[in-house]
Amino acid sequence: MSEEVIDPLDVAIWGAVLVGSVVYWLKDRVGSSSSSSSSASSAYKKSFTSTSSMSSSTTAIAKQSIIAPAVAKKPGKTRNFVQKMKQTDKTVIFFYGSQTGTAEDYASRLAKEGSQMYGLKTMTADLEEYNMNLLDTLPEDHLAFFVLATYGEGEPTDNAVEFWEHLVTGEDLPEFSTDDYQDPERPLSNLHFVMFGLGNKTYEHYNSVCRKVDEKLSNLGATRIGERGEGDDDGSLEEDFLSWKDNMWKAVCDFVGIDFSAVGSLSGPRQATYKVVEYTPEEAKQLAKIFYGEHYENKAVGSRPTYDAKNPYSAPISVSRELFAASADRHCLHMEIDIAGSGITYQTGDHIAIWPVNAEDQVLKLASIMNLSAKLDAVVTVSNTDPASTKLPFPVPTTYRTILRNYLDITAPPSRAFIGQLAPFAPNETSSQALAKLGEDKEAFRLQVADTRRSVATVLEKLLGHDQIIEIPFDLLIESVPRLQARYYSISSSPKAHPTSIHLTAVVLDYQPATAPEETVYGLATNYLHVCHAHLNNNALGASLPVYDISGPQGALLTADGHVKVPMHVRHSNFKLPRNSAVPVVMVGPGTGVAPFRGFIQDRAQDAKSGKKTGATVLFFGCRREDEDYLYKDEWDGLMAQLGEGSRVITALSRQPGVPKTYVQHCMTEHKELVWDLIHAQGGYFYVCGDAKNMAREVNHRLVEIAMECGGLTEDKATNYVKDLRSKGRYEEDVWS
Repeated sequence: MSEEVIDPLDVAIWGAVLVGSVVYWLKDRVGSSSSSSSSASSAYKKSFTSTSSMSSSTTAIAKQSIIAPAVAKKPGKTRNFVQKMKQTDKTVIFFYGSQTGTAEDYASRLAKEGSQMYGLKTMTADLEEYNMNLLDTLPEDHLAFFVLATYGEGEPTDNAVEFWEHLVTGEDLPEFSTDDYQDPERPLSNLHFVMFGLGNKTYEHYNSVCRKVDEKLSNLGATRIGERGEGDDDGSLEEDFLSWKDNMWKAVCDFVGIDFSAVGSLSGPRQATYKVVEYTPEEAKQLAKIFYGEHYENKAVGSRPTYDAKNPYSAPISVSRELFAASADRHCLHMEIDIAGSGITYQTGDHIAIWPVNAEDQVLKLASIMNLSAKLDAVVTVSNTDPASTKLPFPVPTTYRTILRNYLDITAPPSRAFIGQLAPFAPNETSSQALAKLGEDKEAFRLQVADTRRSVATVLEKLLGHDQIIEIPFDLLIESVPRLQARYYSISSSPKAHPTSIHLTAVVLDYQPATAPEETVYGLATNYLHVCHAHLNNNALGASLPVYDISGPQGALLTADGHVKVPMHVRHSNFKLPRNSAVPVVMVGPGTGVAPFRGFIQDRAQDAKSGKKTGATVLFFGCRREDEDYLYKDEWDGLMAQLGEGSRVITALSRQPGVPKTYVQHCMTEHKELVWDLIHAQGGYFYVCGDAKNMAREVNHRLVEIAMECGGLTEDKATNYVKDLRSKGRYEEDVWS
């Protein structure tokens, strides 16, 4: 970048910073000679009061935001979060356990709000990057936030597994960094914490991760500040979060000794989290590396890299075919992803993660609205305004186009808070008022944004009108729009049958929302895969369908022989067959819910082929019409023949002409004696995959009814019987909402 000339004003500012730093340094040392405060609240209040007493409250916060970065040391990489907090002068830490990026986004938002609105010294922390055994050493006047998502069947996110296993599923009394406690049974008596969980009520174990961590921390002596918050992704996660945090901040203010009613005057102007700087074309040419969509900088030399969520593997699609008949009004893709030579392994029941890009029409529309069209390919770098923060949302340097296409989830509905923040940048008073209203009005936001699933660009286009421009600070966009994440699919193959290939089965998603039936919502990843499919098969797509640039960074995802690569990794799952292949299994999987069961059946067929005894294998499958969307119809007979007597596919047809509408739960009732015999008399396992909100609930209800009718149990005992199957791992679900 161009050299900057030292301005006299810069000298004055740095002089003020130096004086402030000296005063700050002396204050700590003089203060340390006096007796410490008897409570965390008074100690914190003292710190806050000394900062705010510099001037009026608003000026104090502004000065604090200038001085703090100067005195903060930029620490080296460490797993000791307490040491890092001390080095960087932080007193509140926001830990997050995030699978899709939402929990991380919420933690970042809370940290910024705590800093800007309440003058707290905050930092965010990825749970897997720090040694959580040190929780017992966090000073009593410090505060730890936990923002924890639950995914699957009550499982922690990938980055929270180590913390979870140490704190919750390990020993009753986990080991921490010391053993010198006043009460050995309460090693965390110094810890004060705040808890917010992200879950989905359609799942059996709603928000179980945050609930269990909350309970465990409390049992170990920690004190929760305020009520535990829980967000429901099946309802309105964002609204749950917003309604919880207001009362939470009141409790935090009480803890630290801040007058919550006076906080409104402390907020000051918006403080940027990131700084975005453009390179000139000449400067860009001198850069050693520019990122064009890579998810990492591969530093592995002479060794095989590990492929995971932070380092996806670019895998060729070796096979891609349409599973639905031409007469169907939908598309379903069967893809085979080649992992030969990558070192990647998988197990039956695991998930494959696909890293898509945003559709080009959304990239160009948002760029136009933000007045970036002319410089989409300009190279920029992004840095944290807080020197203590070392984590960036994506690799840099990169381009505006790459950020919009590869790194930010611009097709997801924006948050209500973000929409409200855009009002000051609106081109006129009318649109400013419209943005402010939408940011405040829950019901209007639900109808116009959440339920319609409109993207950032579409929301702005509707509010501003066509060809209107709103020059949103690009750092605000980066701060407010989550990172584009992988989408997960149940693997539909077995490594015993396909050790170097992962099979994927996915319906291409598009639908018209009830609140805006004239619009079409396109599933991001499945439509991206559909474009890959069309490229491989030389198919033309309809003009109205979204277009994706599938070439990857500088063409790296297109091979010379015409194949396409997709960035992917494998996420291991607890959705597994019983270890003993002789145990019977009953599987319920309508539609693409059959995907993992294709892998299960392949797995057991290979066992039978190798001479192992295999128990009865029964699949309840459902589709609309036998001649249109009966997935893998040509495979089942051969596989079941290998498995032998007692193995079969029972099919429910919901839209077959001349046949009563039937769903999988109806077939379960029709074959209730078979289900009861396999599960109860023979000790079999029961599996469900598919829609969590309706199908999975109904299947659970039907199994309870079968226990009543065939087992002679009362409703309460039948319900407990099914719950007991779950607790013993004999009733497993791989469901989505």
